[in-house]
Amino acid sequence: MTIQPILTTERLVLRPFNIDDCQQVALLAGDKRIADMTANIPHPYERPMAQAWIDRHDPMYQQHQGVAYAITLRNTGELLGAVSLPRIEEGYGTLGYWVGVPHWGKGYAFEASKALLEFARMHFELNGITVMHLVDNQRSKSVIQKLNIPYIGDKTLRMQGKERKVCVYQLTFVASE
Repeated sequence: MTIQPILTTERLVLRPFNIDDCQQVALLAGDKRIADMTANIPHPYERPMAQAWIDRHDPMYQQHQGVAYAITLRNTGELLGAVSLPRIEEGYGTLGYWVGVPHWGKGYAFEASKALLEFARMHFELNGITVMHLVDNQRSKSVIQKLNIPYIGDKTLRMQGKERKVCVYQLTFVASE
């Protein structure tokens, strides 16, 4: 069994989620503003949903189908949100992230995403990254722009029972010489 490594940045520690995180995940992800800005987090979002989500992480990582990390503060260990590649298909990882509302606007999503992409590119031998945001999600748009992932167009997806328009970005990695 492969152990998912812990990643560190200047301000953050990215670590695998554990069962003790369920309550905090439900609290942070359960904010309606998170559901309104993400494709896959329903509202209300309760503890059993958080537990089921966390339970899927290890098998996903073991099968090289994706990876999820808890975003925590390096100095306190406080859980801030999540960064993940919930899908890896045909050499492309799909980047996803959310940060609890009290922690918005501090650059945590960018810092965590950058660290995850550097790790995943090598570990999963990725050819590239795809990421999407709902058209109204300006915070997510800002993160993606800072990551320098090019915009490729809009599309409409069915999410949480309704049609929603998303902006799609994709970066193909250039092979190292």
